[in-house]
Amino acid sequence: MKKIRLNQLDIFRGYAIILMMFYHFGYDLNMFGYIHANPNKDTLWQISRYIIVTIFLLSMGMSLKLLHKDNIRWDKVKKRALILGGASVIVSISTYIEFPKSWVYFGILHFGFVGSLVALFFINHPKLTIITTIFIFIASFSEIFRLHYLYVYLYKAHYIPQYTQDFLNMFPWFGVILLGVTLVNYSLHIKLFNLRIFKSKNRFNNILAFLGRHSLLVYLIHLPIIFGLFMAVRYVQY
Repeated sequence: MKKIRLNQLDIFRGYAIILMMFYHFGYDLNMFGYIHANPNKDTLWQISRYIIVTIFLLSMGMSLKLLHKDNIRWDKVKKRALILGGASVIVSISTYIEFPKSWVYFGILHFGFVGSLVALFFINHPKLTIITTIFIFIASFSEIFRLHYLYVYLYKAHYIPQYTQDFLNMFPWFGVILLGVTLVNYSLHIKLFNLRIFKSKNRFNNILAFLGRHSLLVYLIHLPIIFGLFMAVRYVQY
C-alpha cells in the first residue's frame, strides 16, 4: 500500500513538472520576442504559477511527513539538505552569470531548502501544525511576516537585485508545506490519491510518476535545454 501511495504522490508531483515545462517554454517564448506577455502581471500566467508552486509545496509537505512519520530520519535530512542546498547554489550562480541584474537569490529551490528544514519542527505535532498553518494564511495579509525593513535595506544597498527571475516569499508559501503535512496527519492524502486520475495505470501516469520521482533533476536540466534551443534557433535565424 505504501508503494502505491508514494507512486500516486509522484504522479501528483508529475503534473506540476509538466505544467512547469510548459510555463518555462512560454516564458522563453516571451523573452525571445515570439509572443508579447507580462508573466508578472497577466492573470493566466499568475494563476499557472500559483498552481505549479502549490502542487510542488503540497507534495513536499506530504513527502516530509511520510518519510519522517515515526521519527525524523536525520540521514535523509542531511542528504536532502546537501542536494537542495547544492542545487540552489547552482541556480544562483548560473542565473547570476546569465542574468546579473535579475539573478535568483531565493527561488523555489532555495525556498524548498529552508522550508523543508523548518517544517521538521512541526512534523510530529499535528495540532501545532494546523494552528500554525491557519495563522500563517491569515497573518500573511498583514505586514507581520514581510520583514519589510530588512528587505528595503538589502534592496537599497543593492545586495539583492531590483528584479529577480524567481522569488518565493516564505509566507504564505510555508503554510502550503505545512498544509501538505496536515493532509497526511489526518490521512486526507489517501482520499486525494484515491481519485481515478492517480490510480489509473496507463502510460501517461507512468510518465508522470517518472517525472515526479526525478523532479529535481528535471527542474535543473529542462531550463538550460529550453533556453539553449531558443538560442540555437536565434543563431540559425541570424
